[in-house]
Amino acid sequence: MRFEDLDLSDEVLDALYDMHFDECTPIQEQAIPYVLEGRDLIACAQTGTGKTAAYLLPVISRLYTENAPTDAINCIVMAPTRELAQQIDRQMEGFSYFLPISSVAVYGGTDGKTFGQQQRGLKMGADVVIATPGRLLAHLQMGYVDLSKVSFFVLDEADRMLDMGFYDDIMQVVKHLPKQRQTLMFSATMPDKIQRLAKNILDNPAEVKLAVSKPGENIDQSVYICNETQKTPILKHVFAHGPNKRVIVFVSSKLKVKDLTRDLRRAHYNVAEIHSDLEQADRDRVMHDFRAGRVDILVATDIVSRGIDIDDITMVVNYDVPHEAEDYVHRVGRTARAGAEGRAITFVGDRERRKFAQIERTLEIRVRRGEIPEELRGDGDSDAGDDMPGERRGNRHGRRGGRGGKNRGKVSSGHGPKTRAAKRRKPASDAKNHKKETPKN
Repeated sequence: MRFEDLDLSDEVLDALYDMHFDECTPIQEQAIPYVLEGRDLIACAQTGTGKTAAYLLPVISRLYTENAPTDAINCIVMAPTRELAQQIDRQMEGFSYFLPISSVAVYGGTDGKTFGQQQRGLKMGADVVIATPGRLLAHLQMGYVDLSKVSFFVLDEADRMLDMGFYDDIMQVVKHLPKQRQTLMFSATMPDKIQRLAKNILDNPAEVKLAVSKPGENIDQSVYICNETQKTPILKHVFAHGPNKRVIVFVSSKLKVKDLTRDLRRAHYNVAEIHSDLEQADRDRVMHDFRAGRVDILVATDIVSRGIDIDDITMVVNYDVPHEAEDYVHRVGRTARAGAEGRAITFVGDRERRKFAQIERTLEIRVRRGEIPEELRGDGDSDAGDDMPGERRGNRHGRRGGRGGKNRGKVSSGHGPKTRAAKRRKPASDAKNHKKETPKN
């Protein structure tokens, strides 16, 4: 389905046209009509399927066409991390370019100046507030945030927020919202705890469920069964014979991130690290440098496994096996976005074999076994194709991962409906003149 086939405002369609968005992804095609109808919604879709646009586009379209109050907070979007909140805010700016719709991102880890900007935006009544639960609750408790006119309440990556212990914070925020509102919940998985939350805050919701969250078919997955001490040498071998630019390496702890970054720098790789010990300004700088190509390899904890919108990652390396199948999907989903090809490699140490075997069982896939180079094998190594506990040996030819989705609508070839867009479009200067003076982050 094309976006222009949906009942979105002309101004939203103009913004999509200028951003070269033409066709909907499945989650957008199924979710947007329900949001436009005013239905509560619970949607299950993996990362990279375009779910942010699935709720932002119809929400900002309705805020404009239904003449929402100009001096009030009309929509709350809650996200688990500051990185995702920042990403949503960037997309919000693009989608609302031709509309007098304002937004403010509210998250922790900032300096006093940024906190003051967030405070002013909340007091003035930004149309859309994109916030992490803890920081929004902190502002609410100070007494100057009025949520009584909120029409839309959106939970993005709801499963992740519950995993991070935000259930009580979410329910505290809900107490400040009017009962007459539209609530939209998006989640990569649908465990019992998500269903209980949905029952508490949604009213007769429509349901959209895409295929079970699995790595995309265009991701070339492989796994090395190895000893812990072999991981770094194998990684250097991979870099010497394959992609060593636009790569993210996920590591289980901050200490190991620092150690691996130091080892790779000694080997003359252009590498940077990102983890929670860094100040927010430093994390922003690292991500900016990585996006701009000034850093080739990013070594990270799971802080960047979700919510980072970078389309040209060539390879993801799981230096350590993630804790859950869902985390595996989110990590490897950083590559092969927007229809591109990508590669994902996982190192499985002696103590991680059962964990990875469980991930394969949960996702109903068997990842291809890679062969450790002869010069990197120890005396005790049998074969790089060693299987997980309980599996038969000898079969090292696994298949690639299961179904997956693209991260956004297809890119137009440039032959879109230019006359339609040109006739409808307001001058950019007029649109900007009508925007509210709300501080941005």
